[in-house]
Amino acid sequence: MVPACTASSRTFERPGTGEQDDRDDTAVLSRTTGAGTACEGQMDLQLHDRTALITGAGSGIGRATARALAQEGMRVALLDRDSAALEGTAALVRDAVPEAAEAVLVLADVTDEEQVRAGVLRAVDGLGGVDHVVCCAGISGPVGSSIEDTDLAAWNTVLAVNVTGPFLVLKHALPALRIADRGSIVLLASDSALVASPGMVPYCASKAAVVQFGRALSVDLLGTGIRVNSIAPSIVDTPMSRGDLGEAALDDPGFPVQTADEVAAHVAYLLSPHAAAVNGTTLISDFGYTARSGFPA
Repeated sequence: MVPACTASSRTFERPGTGEQDDRDDTAVLSRTTGAGTACEGQMDLQLHDRTALITGAGSGIGRATARALAQEGMRVALLDRDSAALEGTAALVRDAVPEAAEAVLVLADVTDEEQVRAGVLRAVDGLGGVDHVVCCAGISGPVGSSIEDTDLAAWNTVLAVNVTGPFLVLKHALPALRIADRGSIVLLASDSALVASPGMVPYCASKAAVVQFGRALSVDLLGTGIRVNSIAPSIVDTPMSRGDLGEAALDDPGFPVQTADEVAAHVAYLLSPHAAAVNGTTLISDFGYTARSGFPA
């Protein structure tokens, strides 16, 4: 499916609350490269009528991914722990792609195995199978805190959401993926898996774990036809980033920033048959930052 050109819009969520801000920031979504538009003549990703379960679908990259995949003609199940945020994403998908199939909404906490098990079953039943899984659910945890000032509960929460969450989702989704044709998985990591900022040890450690989890899982699944890849973006303009860095820092950034729609485009490509040879790797989307040497030039 190659949809007609459509404009992007964004609803913001206050980090950690699930409360929606009444803002429409179409310009921010497409300010850098025009991302967030789908135009006649673009490459057909051959995803029409494929199915995907997206976690963390209530906001940020998960929400943008839901819209991007629907624009490709995919049928989606949206998983989040915030019911209002889920409804908001479903409405956004309906508005952006009126012809899209109604999304299956799954209310679940990715850290709760029973909720995940039931949620995956709901997605499989609602979609008639799951061909792809995109794990976007994540939190930043303490920002600007030293290890001495980070309590165990905060550490455990970050690891539970960012690492145990994908483990549980895929543990219960793999039976469906094994019977799918050309199944694939995309994990949302971060450039923080590779480089670090001060005061973010739990987050950096968790995202490094996500990268290696994806690599190891791809090896376990060799011969099944299921591909596993990760995406490691640098700063993305999302509600979580705005909560961490402040509104002003992203309204007029003095550093490269990408949009959630740009990351969602990477997701769509990695799910597509065009990426059939891409497996067990991490797509680094960081404006070339990690390619730079510290050697003085």
